[in-house]
Amino acid sequence: MRRDIFQAIADPTRRAIIALIAIQAMTPNAIAEHFDSTRQAISKHLKVLTECQLLKQEQQGREIYYQLEIDKMKEVDKWLEQFRKIWETRFSQLDDLLSTLKKQN
Repeated sequence: MRRDIFQAIADPTRRAIIALIAIQAMTPNAIAEHFDSTRQAISKHLKVLTECQLLKQEQQGREIYYQLEIDKMKEVDKWLEQFRKIWETRFSQLDDLLSTLKKQN
């Protein structure tokens, strides 16, 4: 089953996991140490993130390490870019308005 990437990142715990793994690949136990959740709950979050291809697993000896799929994060960034442009335009218009008002006073 392939999950929706935006559904996956809607959860604050999953976003925190992404932030941790963005720094370095980690084992499920190492990830779980950062949360007040059970190891099973963290495993479920990892499963969702893996199913939507935000994380990938790499076997190193007996350990499984999770690492971030940067290309998938770029997909999210690309989608957000359209809104970023709108916000920047509106902030620029607000700056212009405030400058005009300031000159009038």
